[in-house]
Amino acid sequence: MAVKHFLQFNDFSRDEYAYLFARTARIKAKFKAFETYHPLFDRHLAMIFEKNSTRTRLSFEAGMQQLGGSSIFLNTRDTQLGRGEPVEDAAQVISRMVDIVMIRTFEQDIIERFAAHSRVPVINGLTNEYHPCQVLADIYTFIEQRGSIQGKTVAWIGDSNNMCNTWLQAAEVLDFNVHVSTPPGYEIEPERAGLFGQNHFEEFADPMDAARGAHLVTTDVWTSMGFEAENEERKKAFADWCVDGDMMQVSQPDSLFMHCLPAHRGEEVEAEVIDGPHSVVWDEAENRLHAQKALMEYLLLGKVEET
Repeated sequence: MAVKHFLQFNDFSRDEYAYLFARTARIKAKFKAFETYHPLFDRHLAMIFEKNSTRTRLSFEAGMQQLGGSSIFLNTRDTQLGRGEPVEDAAQVISRMVDIVMIRTFEQDIIERFAAHSRVPVINGLTNEYHPCQVLADIYTFIEQRGSIQGKTVAWIGDSNNMCNTWLQAAEVLDFNVHVSTPPGYEIEPERAGLFGQNHFEEFADPMDAARGAHLVTTDVWTSMGFEAENEERKKAFADWCVDGDMMQVSQPDSLFMHCLPAHRGEEVEAEVIDGPHSVVWDEAENRLHAQKALMEYLLLGKVEET
C-alpha cells in the first residue's frame, strides 16, 4: 500500500476529515475522562525542527506519549541535515528507524522531497506555504463550538501567509467561504496557495467588509518566521488590519475569534478581542493535541473500529 502523508490540507478528502473530526472528539473525550488509550504502543515519532516551536513540539510530543508511543526530537542544527546532508538521504535513513515523521521547516519543497523518499507517513508541522495541522485543529474547534462549518464564512484579516493559504485550501475541501483582506502588496497568490478554483474565497480591500457577517474571524502575526527583516515595514503596511472590537461587532453575533498564536496584542489583534467573549484561542491551542492524535492514529492504523 502507498504511504499516506499529510503535507497540505487538500491531501485528504471531505470524508476523511469527517472521520478525523469524529475521532478527535472521541480521543479528546477519553483524555478528559482520564481513560488510558494506547493504540500506538511501541510506535515512534521523529520530530524534525528547523523552525522554533512551542505548540507544535508540545502537542506532538505529548500526543504521541498519550497514545502509548514515544517521540524523538531532532533539531537540524544538531544533525547532519544542518551540515548539508541531502534531504533525500536523511529521509531514507530516518524512515527506516521510526514509524512516522513530523517536520517543521521553511520551504514546502523540503518536506515534499523528504516525503517522496520516506517509507513512513510524513506530517507537515509548518512550512512557509502551509500549516495544515493548525487549520485541522481550528476547524475542529469551530465544529465543537458551533457545528458544521459547511456553508459558513471565515474572515481572514492580515497577511496572505501559510495560515491563509491553508484556510483557502480547507474552504475548497469542506465547502465554506473565506473573506480575505490584506494590505496592498500582500494579496493572496492562488497558485502558491495550491487552489483549484476561485469559488470559495473573496478579496476585500477593507477589513471591515471582510469581517461583515462572518461566522469566524481569524488572523496571525504580521511577520512570520523567516521574514523578520521586513518587520518595521510590515508594521506600517498592516496598521489598519488589526482585528478590533469594531470588526467583531459587524461579524455574526455568535462569531468566534481564532489566532494560531503566539499573538501580539495591539498589533494584529486588540486585547479586548483575544481576551474577550468571542475568543476561543485557548480551546483552539489545546485542540492541536487532540486533532494531531487523531491524525497520527489515522496515518498509522487507518480507520479504526474502536468506539
